Amino acid sequence: MTTEVLLIGLIVGVGTWAMRFLPTRLNVSSVDPDGPVSRFLNATGPAAITALTVAAFLPLLEADLRAMTLLSAGVVGTIAGFLVRRDISVATVAGAVAYGLAFWLL
Repeated sequence: MTTEVLLIGLIVGVGTWAMRFLPTRLNVSSVDPDGPVSRFLNATGPAAITALTVAAFLPLLEADLRAMTLLSAGVVGTIAGFLVRRDISVATVAGAVAYGLAFWLL
């Protein structure tokens, strides 16, 4: 392992720790709800989910047409499930069912 990889791992680890630990120690009761700190804390969750989604989908974008079709079916099923019920558990199940049906049909 090179020192660059270790350094990047250390930086990412410290950043992840800070993003998880510091909000629990900040007194956010006096923070303006429309202020930059509040907006930053509200955006942390969606930003993390987006980063994980991109990291999971990038390898599939170089795959064959069948893999792209399965990925598209799962994403469309998840979005449709969320739009119908506004519930993340329903969206997750709908995406899994859509992916499974596409897998079965193809």
